[in-house]
Amino acid sequence: MTTPQKRAREAQRDEKQREKSLRRQEKRQMGSSGPELTTADQIAGNLRSIDEVMNSLFAGKNVGDRSAAPIPAKLFVGSLSDSTNSAQLRAHFAEHAELVEAVVITERSTGASRNFGFVTVADRKKAAAVIDATHHSELNGSRIVVNVATER
Repeated sequence: MTTPQKRAREAQRDEKQREKSLRRQEKRQMGSSGPELTTADQIAGNLRSIDEVMNSLFAGKNVGDRSAAPIPAKLFVGSLSDSTNSAQLRAHFAEHAELVEAVVITERSTGASRNFGFVTVADRKKAAAVIDATHHSELNGSRIVVNVATER
């Protein structure tokens, strides 16, 4: 004996099977004929219309002007002496480029220097020159090591 709930489940199952069968047939038909081919003229026309839309969206916003905002670069500074503080680190590097930040890393519990720090140069293009000028230079009696900082 079948209950109304069972008949409803069977009807739903049959409907899903019919839908799946129709999707399979549509895929077969699409696969046999292949995708529509576009001509080079149609592609070029599409690209022109995309350019027109982009130009209208960003008109007058200096999107292509990269000189407006330089990208900063973070440098790792190692082998610092125990007495070096952030102000001294900043002063040492400020001679070579504009800085965003200079910080000596310290122990949380004691506040003692961990003998390394980070300097952020305002313009990435000048970072290589700063590294060349300061790598193996002397700061507070220690020869420091300067490299581009990497994420852990």
